[in-house]
Amino acid sequence: MVAPTGKTVVISGGTDGMGRAIALNRLRRGDAVVVLGSNAAKGLALAETAGRDADRLDFIKADLSLIAENRRVLATIGERYRRVDALVLCANRQSPKRKETAEGLEFVFALYYLSRHLLVHGLREQFEQAPDPVIISIAGVGMKAGSINWTDLQHTARYSPVKAQLQAGRANDLLGVSFAEQAESRARFVLFHPGFTRSGDVSVLGPVTRTAVRVLSAVAARSVDKAIAPALSILDQPPTAPLTARDRDKTLPLTLPTLDPERARRLAARTEELLAEHARPGRP
Repeated sequence: MVAPTGKTVVISGGTDGMGRAIALNRLRRGDAVVVLGSNAAKGLALAETAGRDADRLDFIKADLSLIAENRRVLATIGERYRRVDALVLCANRQSPKRKETAEGLEFVFALYYLSRHLLVHGLREQFEQAPDPVIISIAGVGMKAGSINWTDLQHTARYSPVKAQLQAGRANDLLGVSFAEQAESRARFVLFHPGFTRSGDVSVLGPVTRTAVRVLSAVAARSVDKAIAPALSILDQPPTAPLTARDRDKTLPLTLPTLDPERARRLAARTEELLAEHARPGRP
């Protein structure tokens, strides 16, 4: 599939919330949109909402918490598309209790961080064919809470859903730093914090937490349309700098402690070690 008048945009987590809204916006703009999601019914619903624009929608069903599935997705995109103009990373899901993927990795770490690492590095060849490629990682850049648990990345001890989310968020900050520094790619990396938004699937949360989030969202959260507006502007006019950090409409300094280059290199090395270990024969 080739975008007839626009760009080719890949969106992970594109069947819910902000990812879905961005997908529909880009389809209306005339782009070819590749949506990655785990729910086929939601993919069908997205196509129905897109209407006549659905002929430029390519839904790829995949469980992005699995390394093997990310690699399958990358192979599929490589077969179908010579170039990718933009990658928008939205996939994330909370887990109230610690659970492992079929590959033995902690779920939040695998979905929220590791899939992003695999996708941004795995699409480098397609980025190089685009005139002005950009990556937008939607997470929580600018937040100071959370840290990398270097001795227990998989949270095997004292699991906390909040700590798991925050660690993956800080890891995504560092992913942007290391990609911009080491990847030798023309793609510009934008770390984007949309603020508290009425978005996403809260069905995985416990009933008390789910109700609290919904009440708070109704009172204090931004609308999805307002939250994605800066991201849409970035897609239209990517920045020229290798790395940009944005908290809503505000550009953040790259000197933030959460964007430390040394820690970014350390995490990149640990991640490659983990991927190499899971590529060994006999691993799930």
